[in-house]
Amino acid sequence: MMAVYWQEDSSDFMLSERVYVVTGGSQGFGYAIANELLAAGARVGLLARSEDTLANAVSTLGDDKAFAAVADVADGSQVNEAFKQIHAHFGRIDGLVNNAGVARPGQISEISEEDLRWQFDVNVIGLVLCCQAAMPFLKLSDNPRIVNIGSASSIYREECRHVGIYAASKAAVDRLSAELRDELRADGIGVSVVIPGAAATDFASGWDEEKIRLCAAEWANYGKFMDTGMEPADVGEAVVHCVSRRPGVAVDTLTVRPNIPTEKITW
Repeated sequence: MMAVYWQEDSSDFMLSERVYVVTGGSQGFGYAIANELLAAGARVGLLARSEDTLANAVSTLGDDKAFAAVADVADGSQVNEAFKQIHAHFGRIDGLVNNAGVARPGQISEISEEDLRWQFDVNVIGLVLCCQAAMPFLKLSDNPRIVNIGSASSIYREECRHVGIYAASKAAVDRLSAELRDELRADGIGVSVVIPGAAATDFASGWDEEKIRLCAAEWANYGKFMDTGMEPADVGEAVVHCVSRRPGVAVDTLTVRPNIPTEKITW
């Protein structure tokens, strides 16, 4: 019986006091996900590389409900230490949201080896390392969850252009998640993929301006209009939906995309 958390008249598994690790949780989609989890009653462990942005996030979210651990997800030793710190702080880990992701624009024929490796190191290898670090703790929960954040760019070519490496890394996330579902079913760990479309974040910060212009020019070939209207909070709500299913029920894939046509911005 799960009387403490499960209500017979509700379709949601209560998140009160549950702990979820959110990678890349200090800004963008990650911060929005953490904020929505807190609103649902959970507590969050934020994992990111920047100590300053993590400190700002915890200060805003509240240090009674949020805890920060500095780590590069592509470094296994840092990841393992971060999960130990989060577990020591809260005494439990009930779920992992693999949100950390990076992208660098460029045609596949000319993208640098550094940008190629960085995207797969963070988006694919980092995801696997975080899953491995989380599993011993998740197996102790009565409703453990892994939610991997994909990208609409891996499915819809009109989402953006010249991000083929990023899109390929996110396609790998979908395949890895399918494999994890089979591997972890016996442990009762539900594995979901949330696939977000475009929303206003600082995701493209640091991109080369000339490459952005080339992306936009190529993107224009896919039509005059783009879809808008989605906020980062919509992605956070989708994650809450996935982790709050009752034990024995899991969302496989949930796609959330904007739905208001707007004329494309060009440079």
